[in-house]
Amino acid sequence: MKQVIKRNQGWSFLILSLILSLFFINQGHAAQPRKKTINLCQASGKNMLQSGLAQVRSDYWLALAKADNIPNPGKKKEAQNAAKKKLEEDIELSEDQYEARLELCEDLKEEYYQPEINPDHFVDYIDNPYLPLVPGMVFVYEKETAEGLETIHFEVTQEKKEILGVNCAVVRDIVHLEGVVVEDTFDYFAQDQEGNVWYFGELSKNYENGELTDLAGSWIGGVDDAQPGILMKANPQIGETYRQEFFLGEAEDVAGIRSLSESTQVPFGNFINLLETEDYTPITPGANEFKFYHYGTGLVLVINPETGERTELVDIQYHP
Repeated sequence: MKQVIKRNQGWSFLILSLILSLFFINQGHAAQPRKKTINLCQASGKNMLQSGLAQVRSDYWLALAKADNIPNPGKKKEAQNAAKKKLEEDIELSEDQYEARLELCEDLKEEYYQPEINPDHFVDYIDNPYLPLVPGMVFVYEKETAEGLETIHFEVTQEKKEILGVNCAVVRDIVHLEGVVVEDTFDYFAQDQEGNVWYFGELSKNYENGELTDLAGSWIGGVDDAQPGILMKANPQIGETYRQEFFLGEAEDVAGIRSLSESTQVPFGNFINLLETEDYTPITPGANEFKFYHYGTGLVLVINPETGERTELVDIQYHP
């Protein structure tokens, strides 16, 4: 991703306030360097930038208002400095997200994203060999993290959920950290007649210390302009890039196919001729994962290249 030049850390609050006023008024901001006519995909990215900056501005002034209510001068100054630092970081993130979305528009070569979903073109099973989802199957994964052992149970339930007229398989994805639930998600998938596995949404419940904290990342195709995407291609080809989900600001995962001939070893076994994808999202620029799928088995390994963490397949169970 392109890097954005850091802001001068020595601005006074007065100068910063004046610059902010001009910053949000000026529609020709430096974060929008492209002079050519933009298409709808790029226009969407531009509008998301303005939305993000408006939220950044709101958060900044709210933080200053809270600081004004602190009677201790030293603590008030600390709060003001913290607000300023967060403002600069959030502006940089918004600009990075904008650049990432524009680059994605160019990579995908799309005018806009609005897939045509015809329920008659979908089947009642998911047998894509790279992602077979048979009801009753439970894929068990483990990952060693700085916080402890993370265990993931990916269970293909017997349930169905209709979304956009399509009967989707319901998969429950439960994440435990040292035995405590941190995420409990229901994912909705369906396969079309060509063999592509589509992702139609998710209900993601996030927990902290055993308490439900939020539903961040949740979305349903057709609700609030959220659109389904393809989780696994029927005939993956090296160099392909495609959207896996599309709900602006919440769920914008993308996958690119890197290889069809990788090999690896995980607790469940040794595998060759693996499909490797790079998964990323413009919401968090620079963060990505490498996923490895085995023909006839499914996902066997996920690697975080930044931390080196490996999410490994340790078992496949069947509960009819």
